[in-house]
Amino acid sequence: MAQHIGIVGCSAEGAALCYRTICTEGAQWMGPHAHPEVSMHTHSLADYVDCLNRGDLQGVAELMLSSAFKLAQVGADFLICPDNTIHQAMDTVVPRSPLPWLHIAEVVAAEAAARGFQRLALTGTRWLVDSAVYPDKLAALGLACVKPTLAERDEINRIIMDELVMGQARPEGVACFQRVIARMQAQDNCDAVVLGCTEIPLIINDENSALPTLDSTRLLARAALRRAVEGHSAG
Repeated sequence: MAQHIGIVGCSAEGAALCYRTICTEGAQWMGPHAHPEVSMHTHSLADYVDCLNRGDLQGVAELMLSSAFKLAQVGADFLICPDNTIHQAMDTVVPRSPLPWLHIAEVVAAEAAARGFQRLALTGTRWLVDSAVYPDKLAALGLACVKPTLAERDEINRIIMDELVMGQARPEGVACFQRVIARMQAQDNCDAVVLGCTEIPLIINDENSALPTLDSTRLLARAALRRAVEGHSAG
């Protein structure tokens, strides 16, 4: 029997894409219309944003743990969080968690290494790009993490928080991401780009990106599927 996946949600669009991927791709593992049992708990995004704006990672951790305990109570076997930014709190969350977690940056790093990439452009919220979440996990596998300029980070953050998390995909936002990715390919010698916000795959993919994409949302969902079906961590 497949394990029960618990999703600790944060922003609705990214959590929904992760959930849909698990349910639709579960058939590849389990047969037509099948997927593992899935439960999700989501605190208000505003609560997370308030903590992030204050630099209160302890507060972020408490919200994540609150969700984790609720999911444990309904029978989840392990947890995922389809939100890169709040992984900053994972060092506090994991020791107190009632259940094990898959770490989104570890999943992405494993995929990058398996595909032979060496120098990764990182896109995501300003909180995520300014953090050590991806540099640490990529460096552990000998991979370089390259960050956008400060001005690029600000504009990407605006698009994510004002548009993508609201389900709005605008041509101007797509064009901005395309310019940043193309510049990082040409000037920074990046050979792939991490879509390090779970909403970015709603507008950027291999077809419209100058660099091969590492879709953190779907990669995490697929890692969760593998773990649920095979009973061990993916990657």
